[in-house]
Parts: sequence; C-alpha cells; structure tokens
Amino acid sequence: MRPRRSKKLWPDHVLSRREALALIGASSAALLTLALPARAAAPPSCFARPQQTEGPFFVEEELDRSDIRSDPRTGAVRPGVPLRLTFNVSRISGATCVPLAGAKFDLWHCDATGRYSDARSRGSSSVGEKFLRGYQRTNAAGTARFLTIYPGWYGGRTVHVHFKIRTAASSASAYEFTSQLYFDDALTDRVYASEPYAAGRRRSMHNADDFLFRDGGSQLLIVPVQDAPGYAATFDIGLQVA
Repeated sequence: MRPRRSKKLWPDHVLSRREALALIGASSAALLTLALPARAAAPPSCFARPQQTEGPFFVEEELDRSDIRSDPRTGAVRPGVPLRLTFNVSRISGATCVPLAGAKFDLWHCDATGRYSDARSRGSSSVGEKFLRGYQRTNAAGTARFLTIYPGWYGGRTVHVHFKIRTAASSASAYEFTSQLYFDDALTDRVYASEPYAAGRRRSMHNADDFLFRDGGSQLLIVPVQDAPGYAATFDIGLQVA
C-alpha cells in the first residue's frame, strides 16, 4: 500500500507559524513511530510469590482488626517501633492483575522479645493472650492494611512476619496462600539498637543463615521507609487463583 501524499501547497501560499509548527510536529511524530520497536505484551504489575510454611504459631483467633498491637483482653499495647504494612493483593489473569477483593488476610508475628501470643514455647506460656494477631478483608482495590510493631527474633529464625490469604468457599473450592515476609538486615540492626529490642539478646541469626529465607526469601523482602515515629512498607502480591 502506497503512503499517502501530503497535500500540495500552492507556490504563493505562505505558511503561518501555527501551520509550520503543526507540520514539523507531525513529521517528528512519524519519525518517532518508525524508530520505536513494537512492544511485547507487558508482564503483570503484581508478582507471584513463593509460599512458605505457616509455622507452629498460627491460631484461628478471628480478630477482625487493623491495629494488632494490643491484647484485646487488657488493651495493653506491645512495646516496639510502629510498623504500618499495606498489602495489595491481586489475582493474576493472563498478562493483567485483577484486584482480589473480599479475601481474608491474616497477619501474626512475635513481639520485640521473640514471644508469640497464645502459645507455649521455651518453657513459657502466653495462652489466652492475643497480641500481634489479626485479620482484615481486602477492599475493592484488593488492599489490606495493618498497624503493628517491628518484629523481634528468636533462636533458629531470622526476623519475619507470617501472613495467610484465604478466599471464601463458593461453588469452587476455597483458595489458601501462606507465606512470610522478611526485613533487610541493615535496617533491623538500626531498629534493634533502640529499646525495647536492645534490652534482649544480641541477634545471632541473619537472613542468609535462615533455612527458610534461602528458599525464596529474597522475593519476600519488604522495604520499609521512615514513617514517624516508625516505618511503613507496601507489599504487592499476585496469586494464581483459579
């Protein structure tokens, strides 16, 4: 197919400034279009993440709340550096990401001393306490938000947070995804230089030493930024929901 010819100008026609600029702009746009290679299909903006074990400390508490710092029995807030976590959950559909609304998003982790609520471990018991646990339903945008504290650590594990995402059962079977989040070691060192973390044992476990982190943990790292008086982080996750 032959290219279309531009309209011929009469010899006595004088181009106005506006016409000249329009002609130059059109020519430049045509050259730019020819110079650009064809784009491949864009990958999803969300990311599929690896699942990891829920560990021994998950408890079905049914605590519908975004601020998980306190024990609901007493109202006492666990001490620690505030941490705001925002999760954007999507269902991967081909090359696109569709917000996953209405999913149940559970979050739980240990306190600044490495202690979990409602558990028995290392000769102590916190049964009946429910601090640092809770769930939210993802909104229409697939988002769930929590206010918690920067987690502590305990022997054998690096610093981490547990989460579980579940869809409601309908005509199809319910979907469940469980994994963990990790933190940059340098940031953890800065946080642990302050109380109440500094009062505990010196941390001996880092990401590279953790057997679970070595199994896909680099894809589960979050990057908190300062959000006075603490930190905030956003984590995007895509799920292969049928």
